[in-house]
Amino acid sequence: MLSIEDNHLLTRAGPATPMGQLVRRFWVPVLLSRELPEPDCPPKRLTVMGEDLLAFRDTDGRVGLIDPVCPHRGANLYYGRNEAHGIRCVFHGLKFDVHGACVDIPIAPPGTDRERLRIKAYPAREAGGLVWAYMGPEPVAPAPPALEFTLLPESHRYVSKKWQACNWVQCVEGALDTAHFSFLHMVIAEDEAKALAMLKHAAIGAQSVQNDRVRWVRDDPMPSFEVNPNDVGLTIGGARRADEDLYWRIAQFMVPNHALAPSAFPGELMHGQTWVPVSDDACWIYTYTWHPDRPLTEREREMCESGHTVHAKVDEHFRPLAGPHNDYMLDREEQKHRSFTGIAGVSEQDAAIQDSQGPIADRTRERLFSTDVGIVKYRRLMLGLAKELQEGREPAASRLGHRYALRSGGWVAQRGIPLETVMQERFGDPQGYVGRHYGLE
Repeated sequence: MLSIEDNHLLTRAGPATPMGQLVRRFWVPVLLSRELPEPDCPPKRLTVMGEDLLAFRDTDGRVGLIDPVCPHRGANLYYGRNEAHGIRCVFHGLKFDVHGACVDIPIAPPGTDRERLRIKAYPAREAGGLVWAYMGPEPVAPAPPALEFTLLPESHRYVSKKWQACNWVQCVEGALDTAHFSFLHMVIAEDEAKALAMLKHAAIGAQSVQNDRVRWVRDDPMPSFEVNPNDVGLTIGGARRADEDLYWRIAQFMVPNHALAPSAFPGELMHGQTWVPVSDDACWIYTYTWHPDRPLTEREREMCESGHTVHAKVDEHFRPLAGPHNDYMLDREEQKHRSFTGIAGVSEQDAAIQDSQGPIADRTRERLFSTDVGIVKYRRLMLGLAKELQEGREPAASRLGHRYALRSGGWVAQRGIPLETVMQERFGDPQGYVGRHYGLE
């Protein structure tokens, strides 16, 4: 369990909070690139870590992320005209570029001091089909993190996002808690053949039911965990009995808000998620699927679009179709006879449980077990970094963007082999680092 004080420190990410200041030392995704589809298209309102902002794509295709309030009379620039390399306030015509500079003041004489009219603007870049922003102090972190999906051609990846109405930290913890796969995402059937057939048509995907993996997860609900630090976070390995060997499911956490799913074997699709606080009780979840060696097939894209694996079925505003407003479409007959939850979709199952913990989970009431060691290590890491920042020590990972090129996934290894050796066998590197394949040092 956590103290009340540490729970507050861990979960609050507003502009004046220690955790909010920590997250702001890193580039975070704020939009899908396709939400600003072309130069001079309509701007987008957004809220990131408690700040109301405006995003627009200018005539040259550059993305601006600015304070939406015109400094003249306070009109909201969301209603502005996106034109000729800037956004113009429709109240009196003041115009601002992607850097926040006032580039035209038609109501003032030549020589008017434009610098006093500059508005706040955050650096924005695009990578991996996402718009990333740096909202921290100078000096600006060098670049967005080199997550592997951002290093690949568009044909090799699929990115999406969804809204979730709870604190971002319980979503992160849900991803790092891989022990729950034995229950939350499991089906119920009279025999194993029927269970496997059901899973092949479920959101977990056909690739996850191969090589007895479902049986191993179902039959061993108490995996043994080993957690190793990596250069930018934690490697969390959970080992289950696999007949004479051990089945390892290895997740990666990268500070402050990225995690990679533990399921992929060599040649299979990989998945990850990034959580961005909107407020203390809501967040955006950016989800991505990629294959490092080939384009995604049309069928694989259709699966992502229809809400499989980490992706959710969403409406045009990226709000999940299944949510607290309709009890996540829970089917009690389904739950009684075919699945533990009665809820369709891995993403939807995760959301139901994470939301059920409340807008901000009360961690003072928890009673943890050995299978929660990854969660404990995650909390210690994040609380430690936030406290160090308060003491004036900057997070080293914010300057190590290239070290985010990590992989996670599954492997079968002999018993008695430590996680570091399993990582070397599976990925050719004890941390799962693949940046060398892309020319990163």
